[in-house]
Amino acid sequence: MRVAVIDGQGGGIGKLITEKLRKAVGGRVEIVALGTNAMATALMLKAGANEGASGENAVCETVKKVDLVLGPLAIIVANSMAGELTPKMASAIAGADAEKILIPLNKSNITIVGLYGEPLPHLADMMVQLVEKKLQKAQQ
Repeated sequence: MRVAVIDGQGGGIGKLITEKLRKAVGGRVEIVALGTNAMATALMLKAGANEGASGENAVCETVKKVDLVLGPLAIIVANSMAGELTPKMASAIAGADAEKILIPLNKSNITIVGLYGEPLPHLADMMVQLVEKKLQKAQQ
């Protein structure tokens, strides 16, 4: 299973997701780090991603070739992440056939009703648990 982790700005969210995912599933998944910038990609690679790429075209093309996309909700919001997430990227991610598992952080001025404001590490744990369930189903 190929899993894209997408992040931008400082890359801290993507780094956390990558670390937790790698620890939980080991080598059972191929993690592709997709950063809106090289710094974000580098952090995810250091955290255990198998490969990485940066920038608009890399994100737009790679999301077509993965099974899951992980990241903050902002990755499907045009002009989020201080403008680093372009409308083309948001459209490509949202329109990709891959299932998206997103963390609802309220950094894009979007509030999702019915969710509890859990800390980022808890949300990342929940995300990884969903990936583990999907891996189990795929192996049956």
